[in-house]
Amino acid sequence: MINELFPLWVAILANLIAQGCKPFFNYLKSGEWDWKMVFESGGFPSSHTATVSALALATGFVDNFSSTAFSVSVIMCLVVCYDAANVRYYSGQNIKVTQQLIKDIENLTRIQLNDPIYQTKLKAVLGHKWIEVAGGLLWGLTTCSVVYLFLI
Repeated sequence: MINELFPLWVAILANLIAQGCKPFFNYLKSGEWDWKMVFESGGFPSSHTATVSALALATGFVDNFSSTAFSVSVIMCLVVCYDAANVRYYSGQNIKVTQQLIKDIENLTRIQLNDPIYQTKLKAVLGHKWIEVAGGLLWGLTTCSVVYLFLI
């Protein structure tokens, strides 16, 4: 019998592995090591997507693929994927545009905007491109399948 906590543990494992791999994929893309990416959102693969996809598949393995729990976890996975690639991604893009507008206004008007709100450091990389979400989905499903096939 599969341990009832298998979905929890494999989801955590998929998340940690995906987060840990981000500096390596960033190096392949940019030629630069950025070890801070282990602790940040954004980048390839999407660890949020890896987590929920591993959770959904593991729930199917444990509770059966026709269970309510599996259905709920699949819907949650789809919502997280959509959110990562749309809502959070475009929020990050909005931050970039806003920061550039502030710089442009200061340069064009020669007026320094000194209100503390303009000095707030915002993280521009919040979400993911669809390829990063797809990578996270594949990562989570693969992690869960490998653990299930070889350790359970």
